[in-house]
Amino acid sequence: MENIILIGMPAVGKSTIGVLLAKTLILSFTDTDLLIQEKYKKSLCDIINEYGTKAFLNIEEDVILNTDFKNSVIATGGSAVYGEKAMKKLKENGKVIYLDLESDEIKKRIGDIKSRGVVLTNGTTVEDIFNERKSLYEKFADIKIDCNNLTAEECVEKIISFL
Repeated sequence: MENIILIGMPAVGKSTIGVLLAKTLILSFTDTDLLIQEKYKKSLCDIINEYGTKAFLNIEEDVILNTDFKNSVIATGGSAVYGEKAMKKLKENGKVIYLDLESDEIKKRIGDIKSRGVVLTNGTTVEDIFNERKSLYEKFADIKIDCNNLTAEECVEKIISFL
């Protein structure tokens, strides 16, 4: 089976849904944020603070490009869509699923955005990031899943029905 790649905003549920989907489909699960943290032995927040936003985006793309994903559900970081080469690689080896959620719900879930390790510049809001990334998520998605008012399990069922 090819890979299933989950993209979407931070706090949309990519990791939670990814684990459930991998268990259901009997696939491996990989979270690219965890791969980055493992490689650098630091939290995403610390990596962004130490190296800067641009360098972090390069790190994120490099990790994706240099990881061999096979028969996996892959939860990408919310900013992975900025890496054109990384997204091209992921699309070549799987189905990209955009988990869509209204920005108000994302704001509720996200909590302290600064401590979460989200790529942003000073003064940027969750709404700004949402508006900036939405077109990128849609550009790379093979399938768009509306996760509004759904549990993680219901999102998994919806994804499976599309596959």
